[in-house]
Amino acid sequence: MAYNVEKSDQEWRDQLSSEEYQVLRQAGTERPFVGEYTDTETTGVYHCRACQAELFTSDTKFHSGCGWPSFYQPITDTIEYLEDNSLGMRRVEVRCANCGSHLGHVFPDGYGTPTGDRYCINSISLTLAPRESA
Repeated sequence: MAYNVEKSDQEWRDQLSSEEYQVLRQAGTERPFVGEYTDTETTGVYHCRACQAELFTSDTKFHSGCGWPSFYQPITDTIEYLEDNSLGMRRVEVRCANCGSHLGHVFPDGYGTPTGDRYCINSISLTLAPRESA
């Protein structure tokens, strides 16, 4: 698939830390409960760390207890969905639709949320732009 933001492997390596590269470009997973945004309640917009595309708003973030930031809905048309049958599991991987970076997975177990979905996202895949207080 062609993305709005396309870079060579070396350009991605130059831009991202080794940990960011491992998750965003190699579909890795950060350890649970250690991410910067796992428990944050700051109001704002979450962007893709690789290309700064807007992905989620804090209005859709919830505490799922899974160890990673969880959202019940992305901003419209910002996510790409791929079947992931790795590790002996059947999952749906979510990537940034703007640059193809790995974000995490979506699961249909977001009970009590308006959509019933839980977007389980690596903190290291995100940057948060806080909303200014009025």
